[in-house]
Parts: sequence; C-alpha cells; structure tokens
Amino acid sequence: MGELVVDKHVKYILSVEKRKDSFESVVLEHLRMNGAYWGLTTLDLLGKLDALDSNEVIQWIMKCQHESGGFAGNIGHDPHLLYTLSAVQVLALFDKLNVLDADKVANYISGLQNEDGSFSGDEWGEVDSRFSYLAICCLSILHRLDKMNVEKAVNYIASCKNVDGGFGCTPGGESHAGQIFCCVGALAITGSLHHVDKDLLGWWLCERQVKSGGLNGRPEKLPDVCYSWWVLSSLIMIDRVHWINKDKLVKFILNCQDTENGGISDRPEDAVDVFHTYFGVAGLSLLEYPGLKAIDPAHALPVDVVNRIFFQK
Repeated sequence: MGELVVDKHVKYILSVEKRKDSFESVVLEHLRMNGAYWGLTTLDLLGKLDALDSNEVIQWIMKCQHESGGFAGNIGHDPHLLYTLSAVQVLALFDKLNVLDADKVANYISGLQNEDGSFSGDEWGEVDSRFSYLAICCLSILHRLDKMNVEKAVNYIASCKNVDGGFGCTPGGESHAGQIFCCVGALAITGSLHHVDKDLLGWWLCERQVKSGGLNGRPEKLPDVCYSWWVLSSLIMIDRVHWINKDKLVKFILNCQDTENGGISDRPEDAVDVFHTYFGVAGLSLLEYPGLKAIDPAHALPVDVVNRIFFQK
C-alpha cells in the first residue's frame, strides 16, 4: 500500500499552477478559482501552504471579482456562487478575509435566493441544492447569514429529501452523494440536522463502499476517490462514520497515488488531477491519517482556519 508521498504531491500541485499552456490548464481555465481552492487547501492540509507567494494569489483573486460582488472562475469570466465560495475559502486559508467588502459579497449571494428559499447559481437562474450549500457556507464564513432567509432555505433543502434518506438536486431528484454532502453540510451549518433521518441516510451512505474499499456516489457505480470526501464528511456530520471500513478506504486512496510524479487519481492507475488530489488528501484527513491537518466536514476548510474565523476575537 505504501504511505502518502507528501513531497511529491506538493511538487505536483505547484507544477500544475506553473503549466499555463498544458491541456489540463487550458480546459480548466474557466474554473481556475476552484482549482486554486483544491490545490491550496491540499497544501495547507499537508502543512505546506507557505510553498507559494500568497500575495500573488490574493491579487489574482481580487481581479476575478465582478462589480456585482460575486467572483468568477478566472479574470474576465462571469461570476457564480461556485467560484465565489472558492474565492472566500482561499482568502480564509491565508487569513485575508479583511480584503473583502463582506457586505457587497453577501448582497450578491442573498440576491440569488428565490421566493421558495432555493438559490440560483448565477444571474441565469439554474436552481440546484448545491447552490444552497454554496450560499450558506459562504455567508457563514463571512458572518452574514442574517442577509438571507435561513428558514426558507432550510425548508427548501428539506423538500429535496428522498424516501431513501438521501437528497437530490431539486425536489424529486435522485439521491447522490455529492448532493447529500451539500444538503447535510448546509443543514449542519444552520443547526438544522433534525431534518435528516440519520440511520436511514447512514445506511444509504455506508452502502456506497465497494469491495476495493473505495466509495461510489450512487448504487451500481464505480468507486471514485472524490467520494472519500462527499460520503465520509456526510457520515461524520450525522455521526455514522463507524459504519464503514476506514482502513480499506485509506488503502484505496493511497493506491490511487502517482508515487513517482505526485497527484492522486479517481481510481488506481488512472491519470491524476488536482480535483482528486484534493479530495483524496481531504478524505485521508477525515480518516485521521498521520501528519495531516484536520479538516472541517461542513465548511471544507482546515479546522484551524474555521476556528480562526469563528472564535478569534
């Protein structure tokens, strides 16, 4: 099985940032803000956030802010809740939330809440329970939850709950581990976990573990390292993480490493990427793998960063 090749992963993340002309960089240009969050949070969990120039990153982030208050995935692109949360999370990593006009960002987010309590991702109006999580998590970090109608938002999320205990992207949508994380995370942040049937959902989530030890996102699907985050964090938030085999999951994640060049893939022997590298390391953090910083399962930030946001005077 081997161990986590920390130095190789750090080198890989830093190299991805520098390779602006690579295929991966070109196809991901529109969501570079998410890539920054995945890569930088991984570095922080590995205790290596000081390996790059924070001022350069912060300047780039602020150039991605739109006049509406929201953030885009890259300079010159349109703002969206997805990139706005990633921007705020990265600034939180560097303890630089003070560079933001928090009210302006909060007004952008709250302006996307619909009459039924749901959220649109951007001005074009697509509705998804993921966007409810993005809004709630971001406003929570900014200490601005009072800018939105929390009760309506919670009721909308509860309406996305299915008979199997899971949650879908909209009411009646199929249960999916990614959506479940978003809905459970939003309910956890707002103190509303009483809407979750913890035993029923816990059963559905623990059924996601396959023979290899990995987790899938829905029944009959292949395992994927990213669900080491989506499923595991949800199980932790509802206190049912002891229902899976943690040792087998650790082994699965470590087997997905490129031990020569760094990075983690979705499954063993596949090509690595920053997305799966982050979720693999984050999953190992949740599994209390030695040498990694602890990560908060609801806000998806290192615990010391979350403590700084909410408890530092």
